[in-house]
Amino acid sequence: MSALGSSWSRRRAAVAAEAAAEERALHEAAIEAEQAALAEKTDDEILEELGLPDPDSLEMGDDFKAFMAKSVPGHLRKRALRKLWRSNPVLACVDGLNDYDDDYLTGSTGQGAIKTTYQVGKGMLAHLLEIERQQNAVAAEDEVDDGPENEVADTVDPVVLTASDEVPEAEVDDTPHMPAPRRMQFQFEDQTA
Repeated sequence: MSALGSSWSRRRAAVAAEAAAEERALHEAAIEAEQAALAEKTDDEILEELGLPDPDSLEMGDDFKAFMAKSVPGHLRKRALRKLWRSNPVLACVDGLNDYDDDYLTGSTGQGAIKTTYQVGKGMLAHLLEIERQQNAVAAEDEVDDGPENEVADTVDPVVLTASDEVPEAEVDDTPHMPAPRRMQFQFEDQTA
């Protein structure tokens, strides 16, 4: 019984979808015929026929919604939108938050070949080996420089800073620290009461 009911429901939905598609097609055909008729007329005649003001005469605060109707030709809609953007300085303000504002081609064109230490199959191995070699050389120099006079310097107590001493800015850590994560704690009332 449910299969029979579902087939009728599907058929009703299909008929409704066909009717909506036909109505949409008729509406689009009417708009296309209207656009074709308006294409032969001048802008002033089109504006007079549609009952719209001249887009160039609009100012900030005027209603631009009438130009967004589908019956308005695209070139008049663009003229109205240009006037809208020029009329309101807030709309024309570029705040720099748009991702597409930057020119991303400058890094890839006109710069020549990009040099890198990356090696296919090895990654950045040569670069890392060179850094390790330099660190080993510095460590070897420190071992050679360590003598009896340096041993005395290592036994001296560390310097204690007082409030009047200035701490170099490089040593001050101003980065905000994230608070330690907290766990939820539940307390239940006595269930026997």
